[in-house]
Amino acid sequence: MKIGVVGSGSWGMTLAIHLLKNGHTVQVWFYQEQDYKQATDERELPDYLPGVILPAELDFTMDMESCVKGKELILVAIPSHTIGSTLVKLAGQIPEDAIIVNVAKGIENDTLRTMSQVIAHALPNHAEGKIATLYGPTHAEEVVKGMPSTIVAACSDETSAQIVQNAFMSESLRVYTNTDILGVEYGGSLKNVVAIAAGILAGMGYGDNTLAALLTRGLFEMTRLGVHLGAKEETFAGLSGMGDLIVTCLSTHSRNRYVGFELGKGRKLKEILDEMKMIAEGINTARSVHQLIQKTGVEMPISEQIYLVLFEEKDTRIAVEELMGRAPVQERHSLN
Repeated sequence: MKIGVVGSGSWGMTLAIHLLKNGHTVQVWFYQEQDYKQATDERELPDYLPGVILPAELDFTMDMESCVKGKELILVAIPSHTIGSTLVKLAGQIPEDAIIVNVAKGIENDTLRTMSQVIAHALPNHAEGKIATLYGPTHAEEVVKGMPSTIVAACSDETSAQIVQNAFMSESLRVYTNTDILGVEYGGSLKNVVAIAAGILAGMGYGDNTLAALLTRGLFEMTRLGVHLGAKEETFAGLSGMGDLIVTCLSTHSRNRYVGFELGKGRKLKEILDEMKMIAEGINTARSVHQLIQKTGVEMPISEQIYLVLFEEKDTRIAVEELMGRAPVQERHSLN
């Protein structure tokens, strides 16, 4: 297949290399000229993928229109808050038969759209069944090394999902399909907020018991909101729900966990972000979740405390005390 990758960060470049190894023709679009020159001249991007040599067969460009023209599959690997404004510029440039695959995780502030909905809004003439999402417990640092990993290709159209599955499937990356694209997107996005909480707990010095409680109750919160918004409950037990939640909350590769860890040690959010080159998507998502809580009335005590810590500088110890001091209730494992 002829594939265009819009975005040259760690995940976009990792998937570009992976697709090239799978026998596809791949072109990657760069936003930053400095990164483009480094990739072209030195065949490496140490700020994103340290120690990785970029294959000579991988084509690079700073012309976004040329990156999407004539392509059969377009991988969107840019920060979630830039997707709408970026893709609206490409209206009329993307082939109508091309499958657009999003890998950014997030919920747009204010509009409260998932990323596939953002893409559909930016490209109103592109068929909904040609817009897919690829989410799962897959850190770039491990996928680029060929470590066994799993991921899910989600699309309302099963045939499109299978095309994405076949494009990415390899001996080291097992790809599943799912037509519940809403569930996959909510799972992969909401878990980033919980991952910030996991980092906070680690930074505060709490142990395994506390983390297990967070993962279990965090997953229930994610499921409760997702189902209220039209997703299927069982999707949250899969790769983009429980799977992605586990890897993001436990791994030192996780940018969201890192932000939380530093907050748990007592540092300020601005100070932490000023030192980071890559984006922790859970921060913007926490704001969207807060807006969704206000709009829907769905109870999400963990996510709401994270919003208060991030945006109102609430003391993390008080947040934990309030969560532990909530009124006693019966445990539920399902929304039914």
